[in-house]
Amino acid sequence: MAAKIDIDGYVQGVLDGKRAFVARAITLVESTRAEHRVLAQQLLSRLLPHAGAARRIGISGVPGVGKSTFIDALGTMLTGLGHRVAVLAVDPSSSRTGGSILGDKTRMERLAVDPAAFVRPSPTAGTLGGVAKATRESIVVMEAAGYDVVLVETVGVGQSETAVANMVDTFLLLTLARTGDQLQGIKKGVLELADAIAVNKADGPHERDARSAARELAGALRLMHPADAAWTPPVLTCSARESTGLDTLWDRLEQHRRVLESTGRLAAKRRDQQVDWTWAMVRDELLDSLYSHPSVRKLAPELEQRIREGTLTATLAAEEILGAFRGGVGDEPGGGTSA
Repeated sequence: MAAKIDIDGYVQGVLDGKRAFVARAITLVESTRAEHRVLAQQLLSRLLPHAGAARRIGISGVPGVGKSTFIDALGTMLTGLGHRVAVLAVDPSSSRTGGSILGDKTRMERLAVDPAAFVRPSPTAGTLGGVAKATRESIVVMEAAGYDVVLVETVGVGQSETAVANMVDTFLLLTLARTGDQLQGIKKGVLELADAIAVNKADGPHERDARSAARELAGALRLMHPADAAWTPPVLTCSARESTGLDTLWDRLEQHRRVLESTGRLAAKRRDQQVDWTWAMVRDELLDSLYSHPSVRKLAPELEQRIREGTLTATLAAEEILGAFRGGVGDEPGGGTSA
């Protein structure tokens, strides 16, 4: 990145939809360097009035569901309908594995070369909080650049699905027809996040099993308390490979958006997400400050050793760490707190 960054040029380039400036702007918001963070916030403040109109859709799926093929097929269908599609990813494992979305980008053969689409590899911030922060800010850039559909893919495991759900309007869960228990492999928490479910690979000999799986999932959803009383998550079948069922699925995703808009839930949901995100950033910054505090770094190794030896309880260790963070611990590890 050049030492001198022209924010005015970045803003105009993004608003003009120039791909090079969009890429540079996202690189800037992904940077963890202090001087870049200041510039990134200046950029985002200028772009924010031009963002917010896009459909924000999160996509998660069980292993082997064919997410890349699905996103490629859905995105290509949408660009064919006149939409501009951005694909982002939340993958906290990317810094350790080299980033699976990089491979996904090469597998999204049509979208990768579609002038109406922009596929962005996952940032390598290393932590879920860091990656989610960069992705949220990238959404602002993409929307300001005129992308009216933003697909946010959850690649990692654990809490990444929740992180994605907290930055989108509609959360789509992809699954497969399975022998026996159709709910196998779907975490209950993820099922509760879903605004729509699609059973992929409903083609050839698997089509009948896919429809059976859809019926079973629909029955399971009826036993759960809906997140929104005005919306019952639909369960549909599709085949990304054959591009069948995608138009019906998109219609239902659009229906969900209309329900959110007509009930006022869309604006309220986004406001709530901003409040939640504010506190999440406060927590992340506090933890970063705690871990990097000189007194804490000096104290931590001995406390950890004493905990392992069983000579110090976790509660007392936590109190000493917090005391050090607040400046109430002396220079010697394990020292008492001051009055």
